[in-house]
Amino acid sequence: MASVYARLVAARCRADWQYRTSFALYLAGQFVVTLLDFAEIAVIFTQVPALAGWTFGEVALLYATSSVAFALCDMFVSEVELAERHVRLGTFDLFLLRPLGPLVQLCASEFEMRRAGKLAQALVVLAIAVVVAPVTWTVGRVLMMVVTILAGAVIFSAISVATSCIAFWAVGAKEVANSFIYGGNFSSQYPLDVYGPWLRRLLVIVPIAFVNYLPVAWILGKPDALDLPSRAAFASPIVAGAFAFVAGIVWRTAVRHYRSTGS
Repeated sequence: MASVYARLVAARCRADWQYRTSFALYLAGQFVVTLLDFAEIAVIFTQVPALAGWTFGEVALLYATSSVAFALCDMFVSEVELAERHVRLGTFDLFLLRPLGPLVQLCASEFEMRRAGKLAQALVVLAIAVVVAPVTWTVGRVLMMVVTILAGAVIFSAISVATSCIAFWAVGAKEVANSFIYGGNFSSQYPLDVYGPWLRRLLVIVPIAFVNYLPVAWILGKPDALDLPSRAAFASPIVAGAFAFVAGIVWRTAVRHYRSTGS
C-alpha cells in the first residue's frame, strides 16, 4: 500500500510542478498568510506583558506546536474534505473500484506539495519558540515535544476525517466540517486559560486540549486551567489513537452508506 500511495503522490507532484510559477506563488502565499496569524499574536504582546499568565515565548511555543501538527494534517490528510465534491459528482465510485482503501486514494490523488509553505512557516516559528521560551530543554522535554506534535497531527487528522463524513449524508455541509478543523486549530493557538469554563470543557471533549495545551503546559512547568491530574499531560498519544479509531469507524460507516449517482 505504501508503494502505491507513494506513486500516486509522486504523480500528483509532477502534475503540480508543470506550473512552476503557480507552484512557487502558492507556496509563498501559504507561508506569508499563515505567518500573519503569528504576527497577530506578536501584536497582542506589544500591548500586554502576558496573556492569562502566559508570556510571549510560552504562547509562541503553544502556537508553534499546534501549527506544525495542523500543517502535517493539512498536507497529508485534509484532502479528505474534498470527499464532498466527489460524492456530489459521483466520482467517488472510482475510489471503490480500485484495490486500495478509498481514504488513502482520496488523500493521495488530491495531494498538494504546495501546502508545504504552511509547514515551513510553522517550523520557522517552532525554531524561534524553542529559543525564546523559558524552558531548560532536557531529553524528556524534547521527546514530549516530538510526541505532542505527532499526536496533535493525528488528532487534527481524525477530526478532519470524521467531520468530512457529513458529506455522505448531507452534501453541501463542508463549512460545518471546516468549522471544527479550522476552528480547532485557531483555538489551540492560545492558552485555554483565556477561555471561559464551558469552552474549556468543550475543548477537552473535542479534544483540542490534548493537541498541545496540556503537554506544553507540562513542558513549561505551568499549571493547567482544566484542573486535570498531572498525568493528563501524557495522555495525548492515547487520545490520538482512540480518536483515530473512532474516526475510522465513522469513515467506514459513511462509505458503506454511500450511494452512487447511478444507484
